Amino acid sequence: MNKQILAPSLLSADFGALAEAVQKIEKGGGDVVHIDVMDGTFVPEVSFGQVVVRSLRPLTKLPFDVHLMVQNPERQIESFAKAGADWITFHQEAAPDTAVQLIEKIHSCGKKAGISVKPATSVETLKNSLEFADIILIMSVEPGFGGQKLIPQCLDKIRELAKIRENLGLNYKISVDGGVNAQTLDSVLQSGVDIVVSGSAFFNGSLGWRN
Repeated sequence: MNKQILAPSLLSADFGALAEAVQKIEKGGGDVVHIDVMDGTFVPEVSFGQVVVRSLRPLTKLPFDVHLMVQNPERQIESFAKAGADWITFHQEAAPDTAVQLIEKIHSCGKKAGISVKPATSVETLKNSLEFADIILIMSVEPGFGGQKLIPQCLDKIRELAKIRENLGLNYKISVDGGVNAQTLDSVLQSGVDIVVSGSAFFNGSLGWRN
């Protein structure tokens, strides 16, 4: 991934027309399909499960970036891998003591492994995982709902992660999710991010993505 890539989030799509949403991602320049999995416990609401991923998988060759916003993510990894996920990201907050083991489990399924942090969680909590992870996902809103405003301070985490990567010679990609729209896109791209997740602004056509 030499260019910044776009990962539109199905959480902001019309749930009654997900096949059409996947087509819109392809036609609209999306590089990855971001799929938020919410369990009603780690975050208040419930969204997509394995059966949805499995049903959408034949519709596109784009990678599926499955973001597990769930408690006990270790219980979900193998089933989402079998359902068609290409990247599987779990939350540091849900696995504070087992992150490296979960990364290894995802890799053993032949998938890219990501780890995410909420706005209030520091980059410091990731220090033991950075050399093993493929993707670090910075949440720039509180996870669980689409259409929120980006928290600008979260972009400082992206800059910090970019410096750490350079200083230590690591290879993870930095992703950002939450509140990316036409007004915030430039500052997000300039922060040093590699992967941009956008939901509402992508699907309503206002994002202005030109990469």
